[in-house]
This record gives sequence, C-alpha cells and structure tokens, in this order.
Amino acid sequence: MKKLMFSVALLFSVIYTNAQPGKHAGDIDKKVAALLAKMSLDEKIGQMTQVTLDVVLHTANGKATQPEIIDPDKIKIAIEKYHVGSILNVSGGAYTREHWYKIISDIQQQAAQSRLKIPVIYGIDAMHGQNYVQGSTLFPQEIGMAATFNPELAQREGAITAYETRASYIPWDFSPVLDLGRNPLWPRIYETFGEDPYLAKTMGAAVVSGYQGSDVSSKYNVASCMKHYLGYSFPLDGKDRTPAWIPDRYMREYFLPTFAAAVKAGAMSVMVNSSEINGVPVHASKYLLTDVLRGELGFKGVIVTDWQDIKYLHDRHHIAATQKDAVLIAINAGIDMSMVPLDYTFYDLLHQLVKEGRIHESRIDESVRRILTMKYKLGLFERPVGDPNDYPKFGSAEFSAVSLKAATESITLLKNDNNILPLKKNIKVLVTGPAANTMKALNGGWSYTWQGDFSDQYAADKNTILEAIKHKIGGDNVAYEVGASYDSLLDVESAVKAAKKADVIVLCLGEHPYAENPGNIDDLNLPLAQTELANELAKTGKSIILVMAEGRPRIITEAESKSAATVMTYLSGNEGGNALADILFGDANPSGRLPFTYPRYANALVNYYRKNIENGNGDDAHGYNPLYEFGFGLSYTSFAYSNLRISQPTLKAGQTLTVTVDIKNTGGREGKESVLLYTREEYASITPDTKRLRAFQKIALQPGETRTLTFKLTPQDIAFINDKSESVAEAGEFKVEIGNLVQRFNYVTDAIPDRTGKL
Repeated sequence: MKKLMFSVALLFSVIYTNAQPGKHAGDIDKKVAALLAKMSLDEKIGQMTQVTLDVVLHTANGKATQPEIIDPDKIKIAIEKYHVGSILNVSGGAYTREHWYKIISDIQQQAAQSRLKIPVIYGIDAMHGQNYVQGSTLFPQEIGMAATFNPELAQREGAITAYETRASYIPWDFSPVLDLGRNPLWPRIYETFGEDPYLAKTMGAAVVSGYQGSDVSSKYNVASCMKHYLGYSFPLDGKDRTPAWIPDRYMREYFLPTFAAAVKAGAMSVMVNSSEINGVPVHASKYLLTDVLRGELGFKGVIVTDWQDIKYLHDRHHIAATQKDAVLIAINAGIDMSMVPLDYTFYDLLHQLVKEGRIHESRIDESVRRILTMKYKLGLFERPVGDPNDYPKFGSAEFSAVSLKAATESITLLKNDNNILPLKKNIKVLVTGPAANTMKALNGGWSYTWQGDFSDQYAADKNTILEAIKHKIGGDNVAYEVGASYDSLLDVESAVKAAKKADVIVLCLGEHPYAENPGNIDDLNLPLAQTELANELAKTGKSIILVMAEGRPRIITEAESKSAATVMTYLSGNEGGNALADILFGDANPSGRLPFTYPRYANALVNYYRKNIENGNGDDAHGYNPLYEFGFGLSYTSFAYSNLRISQPTLKAGQTLTVTVDIKNTGGREGKESVLLYTREEYASITPDTKRLRAFQKIALQPGETRTLTFKLTPQDIAFINDKSESVAEAGEFKVEIGNLVQRFNYVTDAIPDRTGKL
C-alpha cells in the first residue's frame, strides 16, 4: 500500500505541476478566467454536475461489490463523457483511511487524464467529526456543542474535523448546519446549534473558522458548506422536508442571521433548503438565492442543491411541468451545482436548454467560475489527493481529549435534589434503560452510517454509559438490566429486583438513532414503555438519576418527576460515556446549559424569546411554563453575580455601551460558568420579544475567585426587523439582564432608520 500511495502521489505531482494555486485572489481569478476560456460548453456543464459515489462503483447483481471499488468504465464515462465536476457520499458505511485513499485516487487519476485535467471536488457530510471514516474522532452533535456555550471549543472541533476529513482525502464538508432549532418535533434539531439566533450564529461562525482556517488551501483545512439555506428547520408540521410558512420579517429576524454570520466568516459554499417557504420551493426562489444571499449578504461562493432537489421541483412540488423546466427554474434562481445525484439527466437537460437559447452560456459561466474558484482555493490542482503521511494525529489521543472536553462541557445538569450528585464511588449502582449500553445512544445519526445504526460495531473500542461507569467504580459495584427498549418493556421484573439491591439507579432513556425523514415522529412524548420503566423503578424507593440521551427534547415530565437528579447528555459522541461517568462521580463539574427550551407538555412548544402575549392572560393557567428554560444548567459549585454596571445611561447611533459584571465562585470547587447577557426593549413598533441573548462568555473560576467580565453593545446589537423588512434600532428604554441583575438604558436617535434590510 505504501508503494501504491507513493506512486499515485508522484503521478499527481507531475500531472499538476503546471497548475499551482496562487495564494492571492487575483492570481486565482486569472487562472480561473484562463481555464474557463478553454472550456467547451460540455465541460462547463459537467462542472455543475454532482453525482453520488454509487454511480461510479463496480457492481454485481445490482449491488456494489465488497469492498467498494471504482469501476474503470463508469468513472471514465463520468469524467470523459459527462465531465463531472463533483462526487459525494459514501456507499454503505464508514471506510478506512486506506480505502478512502484508493477511492479518491482512482477518481482523481481519471480526472488527471481528461483534456483540461480539472480535479473532481469530493464532498461528504462530516457532521460531528469525520463520521464516515473508521477510527476518526467523533464529537458531540451540534446541539451538544451549542450546550457548551464555548465558541473556542467549537472552533477547535471544526479544525480537528477538517484535519481528519482531509486525512481521508476529502476537501469539502457539507457542514455546519445553520438552521435554527426552534421546533422540537423536527428530526434534525440535534444537527443545529439550538433555538437562539445569537448562540447559533456565534457557534456556527466558529465552526466555519475551524474548518477553513486562515488558509483554506492548507492540507489541514476544508471548504465549509452552510446548510440548509433558508428556513428549513421550521416546517409547519414538524416533519422533515415539509412546507414552512415564514413571513419575510420573521425570516430575517430569526433564520437569516446564522447564514449572514457564516458568510462574513468566509464560508465557501451553501446547500439549499429541500422544502418550500410560503409555497415557493427555495431551490426555485431567485429572491432568496440571488437577491438576498448574493445581493444582500454578499455571498460569492458555490450554491449546491440538496439530494435530487431540482428533480423534486417537478416530482414533489409540482411547480415545473417537466424535468427540463425544473432545471431551467433552478438555474435561473441561482443554483450553481446540482446534487443530481443518481444519473446524468441534469447534464443532458441543461445542455439542451443552452442550445435552445433558454439559458445563456454566460449564466453557465457564472456558476463554473465559482466552482473553479473553490477548487483553486482548496489547492486541488496542486494536491488533488494528499499525502497519507501528513496526518499523524488522525484519531489520536490528543484529538480524543478534545472530544472528551467537548462532551464534558456539553452535558447539562438539570436537577440535583439534595445535592445527590456527585455520587460516591463505593456505592452499588444499577444501570438500566435502553440508552445504557449502546454507542448508538451517544452518537445518534450521521455516525459511520447515515442512520447511525452500526455505531456499536464501528465504535466497539469506545465506552457506553454502562461500560464507563464500570470503569469508574469497578464492575463489582455495577449491576445492569436493560428494563426496556425504546418502545417496549423488557423484563421489568429483573430491573426492579436489581434496583432493590442497589443504592442508586442510573436510568438511561432517550431515542434510537435517526437522521432526516426516518426521524419523523407524530408524538413528542417519550415512548410510554420508558415512562413505565421509570414508574416501576420509582416504586422501589431508590433514588433515580435520570440520564436523557436524546437528539431533541422529548416530553419527560412524568418520568422526570420521579428522579432525584436529571442529566441531559444530548448526543455526546464517542467520549460521551466517559464524560458522563466523570460528572456522575465527581471527577468533572458539569457546565452545560440548555440550547433550547425544554417543553413540559407536547402541545406547549414556546421558545424563550416569546412575545409577552404568549405568557397568556393574567388568569390563564396555560401560559409559558417550560420544564426547563433555555440557558438553564446547574453546577456542583455556586456562583454569585454582582455589580452590574453600564457605561452610560443613554446609547446613540455610532456609540458603544460597555457592560460589566462581577462573577464569584462561592462554592467549594472549581467550576465553569456561562455568563449570558440578555436585552429587552420595553416598547417598539413590532411587539418586542420578552428578551434576547446578545452576548455570552464562558469562564472558569477557582473557589472564592471573582472576575469582572466586560461586554460591548452597539445599536446594531439591539436592532430588529420591522414590518418593512428593515433592520432598525428604535429609540426607547431597554433592559440589560445578566443572571438576576438588571440595568436600564435609553437608546436615543435622531437618525433616519436604515432602509436597506441588510443584516
């Protein structure tokens, strides 16, 4: 294998020696222009065509042969006949690095033999680490990373993911997800950074920075892909890829800021919402793709469709009478690359449309210019595959330690009656529940396979919750009975019998792994079997530590009422079991905070920044009453907030308001605290939100230590989108809230409000 790797690397160095990427944008622009001038229409359209790996794999009896290998005839057709510019995905499950090397090398060797020797750009969904390569470092899913409230840690996670993605010879990561996780029913909420626009945009921009680094052409960086632009996460019925109804003002206020921040951070590509908003499929919306994304946000990168979504304009949305019309609509809306991905119909139809004069070749040139620019910036002409020896830290202990840190900082302590946690290490513990002894409960979907259903095999060397607890306090102190699957009881009698012999019960509930549509549900309530298991165990009188390993906040109100402590682990990755054991037994102090509002009832789904009217009338018992609020999280120590100060009583256009506050660790052990700053406008032309997160910092304090934190607020930070879709900061009285402290200031302006609508 080493000889093969050396020979392939040498071949590429010879073939691409005259195509070194420039370090400056001007150099790249010149190279792109020169290359584009040489390209035929066929070659241009090919660059806009993306197919999945299965299209070019060798098959027998209709299935890919094992191990998967590139079919020489199929890859030649893809490159020589259709001039395909991009390939994506994995077939089956995660590959080894060596296998990825063979796959990518075979593709790029064929590309190197084409007339213009344009390398293929390969894309993958590396969602929480490079989850499609064996032995990689898997982190908490985005919802868990959001719970850390630690952008620096998110950036580090992004950098490690980029390193290990490049170590599998792939330069393009279809991540981060920048959708706002507002609807708990939606099956992809665990892929988001939660419900708050400021938290999500801050964490998202940090991950983009981690992926792309200061030089995206580096062999350790990848191109990021913002997704899923725009409004994808807020379907009316909570089901994946179903219609949303979102007014333009609302879209700009809540859903656009994450993408605006990522564009500002330099994100190189964007993937489009698979569904529709207000009856218009986003793949067909020139307003959103061209006017807003390019015109207002200034995005200059590549716009790629999601899976088959141009075809769906005809097949599902019924806005195009033919597949050719679907291609016409999508290209005119602003699409650059079609994730076709199972055939070459897009290529054929787009070719026909240009020949018929319905799409001008200059429009094709616009998209191809962007695609080639991304390839040059990534250094693909110089290094289409990469050197296997350049990645000695792949899957290293150093990277695992960062994953453990992320999992530890994400886990959120929601209840701790009588300080039952941390537990002593000399007690007898029953570990039970469907999430107790499976890596699937820690990793969720997008883990080794699309649905994450083989994590136990691929991550067999990692510790489940049960295994981590055994390692922590010794196997003789731990009993295990499963008690229930996710949706049915299993030998509850044995679990109850074991509970009676234990000092404490660690009850691990949650969800089976899922991704996208297979994760759709009709009921947010935790499956009845799991609640029944909790009820039966509670009858023993033993203290229950409820551990929730879930990708969305299922309704646990009844089960949670039986617990002495409740711990939220989200989907905490391969080190999640170890992190939880550290927290349960006091070797780590929890510091996570909820990145969403945890609902008490299935039909009471209200985000924290609700309007005042959503509190209900004074005599309404059904107002805002979540089980746990956004930003909530306990620690094993305590913190006191004092001396909240503002630099001036009024803020004017062009000025900055300085906010300071003192935080003291008043407990007996070191701890980390996320300090959240909210503002509230008392009166505005649009009903103001109850409060909005405007800034946060995470700090570590020793017992007795005090630190003064400083925040800066500008008029833009307190602006909102008015009924004309304009970003405005209106004069009025504002509150600043940090912890239980409040200060007030007035915003005063004689200026004419900004009428651009830009964010």
